Amino acid sequence: MTKPRLGLPDWGVGVGLRVPHYRRIFAERPSVDFFEIISENFMLGGGRPRYHLERALESYRVVQHGVSLGIGGPEELDGEYLKRLKALVRRTGTPWVSDHFCWCGSGGAHLHELLPLPFTRELVSKIVERARMLQDFLETPFALENTSSYLTYKGSTLAEWEFIGEIAERADIGLLFDVNNVFVTSYNHGLDPVEFVNAVPAERIVQIHLAGHTHFGTHIIDTHEGHVTDPVWDLYRLTLERTGPVSTLIEWDDAIPELEVLLAEADRAKAEREHALAARSAGISTLDASALARLREAARARPNPAESGEEHGWKQGGPRESAAVDGETDSDRAAE
Repeated sequence: MTKPRLGLPDWGVGVGLRVPHYRRIFAERPSVDFFEIISENFMLGGGRPRYHLERALESYRVVQHGVSLGIGGPEELDGEYLKRLKALVRRTGTPWVSDHFCWCGSGGAHLHELLPLPFTRELVSKIVERARMLQDFLETPFALENTSSYLTYKGSTLAEWEFIGEIAERADIGLLFDVNNVFVTSYNHGLDPVEFVNAVPAERIVQIHLAGHTHFGTHIIDTHEGHVTDPVWDLYRLTLERTGPVSTLIEWDDAIPELEVLLAEADRAKAEREHALAARSAGISTLDASALARLREAARARPNPAESGEEHGWKQGGPRESAAVDGETDSDRAAE
């Protein structure tokens, strides 16, 4: 039987270590369960970034999170990048290191974006092989994060939760489960966020991300700006009711607020976490049937496609695809 969190520690609720807060963090040393760092910002051997990292390590626990691995890309992983990453892992003592289910570029060009993947069996096998190799090379537990999505591929044959769950199981790695990304992707593609949360292997979730987003009505962008929204708090509690206590991070990377605001958001996460874990211990849920229905409605979840005879028993697509299904074409939209 797989242990909860793969046997990794629960570090409570942390925040991202970001430049605008350096002065106050190092002067005041506020109480923070842990800081998450973006690995690539600290992979050079010296300079100001490493100086500030050393200052953080004097007083705080640090977890590493990457944004440039591109594990699903068309080319093999960059060996020099992996060597620098391993050196940083050894310095920080991070209990796990994570990156994203994505690709980032091709042909020597790095696009600095977390680009979505086609959910196919072929790509599952490729990522499984790479993730196993990477975890062995780093000699540290490895986890991958579900990304937010704004387009899909006609060639996909799996639902996203099937794709990430199968990779985690076969590669024997962890999941960094971003519940804000679950909501953003569900809204953009008409998925059921409750089914998403319930379908992933809960015991493999080693960390959770929470963040704000920007809502444009027709779609949502994962901007990491603003407070966590109520539907995302609901998904957070629902996730913890399945997993038990899991290290949680507040991401706030755009329009970064004063430190007090960020720490208050972390305190809110602690309260939501306690609520969910108390419900779990009592064998109940914080969300009744009506609350789950409101959550699905907030995400614009479509009725179960399996009942309508769709090919894969699920459906992904954004507002344009939905409009086309309803009989509206791009030409119709352009004529409005």
